Amino acid sequence: MSVFQTRPALRWLVPTGAALAILGGGAAVGTFASAAEPNLPERSAAQLLVDLQTARLDGLSGTVIKRADLGLPSLPGIGGRGSAELTSLVSGTHTLRVWHAGPDKTRVALLGTLGETDVIRNGKDVWIWDSQANKAEHSTLDGQPTGRPGHLPTTPQEAAEQALAAVDPSTRVSVGRSASIAGRDAYELVLEPRDATSLVGQITIAIDAAEHVPLRFQVVPQGTSKPAFEVAFTQIDFERPDPAQFVFNPPPGTVVTEGARPDGKPMALPAEVERPTVVGKGWTSVLVAEVPQLAEVAKVAETDGAEAALLRSVLGGLPEVNGAWGTGRIVTGKLFTALLTDDGRVLVGAVTPERLYEVAQSTR
Repeated sequence: MSVFQTRPALRWLVPTGAALAILGGGAAVGTFASAAEPNLPERSAAQLLVDLQTARLDGLSGTVIKRADLGLPSLPGIGGRGSAELTSLVSGTHTLRVWHAGPDKTRVALLGTLGETDVIRNGKDVWIWDSQANKAEHSTLDGQPTGRPGHLPTTPQEAAEQALAAVDPSTRVSVGRSASIAGRDAYELVLEPRDATSLVGQITIAIDAAEHVPLRFQVVPQGTSKPAFEVAFTQIDFERPDPAQFVFNPPPGTVVTEGARPDGKPMALPAEVERPTVVGKGWTSVLVAEVPQLAEVAKVAETDGAEAALLRSVLGGLPEVNGAWGTGRIVTGKLFTALLTDDGRVLVGAVTPERLYEVAQSTR
C-alpha cells in the first residue's frame, strides 16, 4: 500500500501530473539552523511514526527553503541561484511558496530573481506557468494523484513520504534532538541504513509537535555531519488558503499549450531508452536502464549528430573504469553513484561504486 494512503498528511503537496523536480533554497544555509532546543514531552520513534500516519491536515501555506549540494558535475544550461526554471534546479539554493487546501488543491511557486514558475492543481486541472517567459502548460488529470516516481522532493512532506517508504528491517529508526523550525516546536525522527554500502548516513525528519507534519527534512552522507540535501519551512500558517490561490487565468499575451497527461500512467521515456528495472531493495537498490546510444557512441567516436557530440563530450570528462562486468565511465556524487557502461547500460543508486559493479556483473 502506498505511503500516501497510509499517511494522509504527507500527500498534501505532491506535485500531481506535473514534471516538477525542484532543488535548492533562497536563503543562507543558516536559515536551517534551529533555535534553542525546546523542552518537549518524551515520545518514542514508534509514537512519532504513528503521529505521521494519523495526522490530518485541512490546509496550510508557507515558505520553503531548499538546498542541495549533491556533488553533481557542471552541465551546460543548468542555472543556479536566482533562476526560476524548473530544469535549472539540480543544485544550489532556492525559495518556494506553497499553498494546500486538500489533496486536489495545491500550489507551488518557485521564486526567481526575474520571475517565478508556478505549478497549480485545482481539481483535475494542472497548470505550469512561467511568468518570465509568459508561457503556460495546461493538462487534465484522470484519476487520483500518484506522484512522479524517481524525482527529487519539493517539500518536507514529499521528502518524508519517499524516506518512510524505506522503513523496514534494513533501517534503524530512532529519536533525535528536539528542534524549533519556523517558530514551531518539533521532534526529530532519525532513519539510518544498516547496510554500509549505502551512501546515505542518516535522514532526519523534524515533525511538528502539535500538527504532526514534517517541517524539515535532511539527508546526511556517510562519513560527514553536513547535509547534502535539505528542505525546510521557514514560515508556515495552518489556516486553509483562500480558494482564489488555486485559480489560474492566463495573463494577456500568455502562450498556452494544451495537453493531457492522465495520472497513474507512466510518463513516456525517450525512444532510445528502454524502461528501467530495479535490482535489490531499500537503501541499496540500483536502477538499471538500457541506453543503446551509449554503446554506439562508445564504439564509433565519429558518430554524427549534435546529440552524439554532446554525449561524447560529457562521457569524455568522466573517469574510466573496468572490471569483470566490462568497461565504462563512473559519476560519483555525495549521495549517488552512476555507472555508464560501454555496452549501453546506465546503473544508478545511492550506493558505492563496488555495489554498481556487482549489479553490472549480475545483469550482463
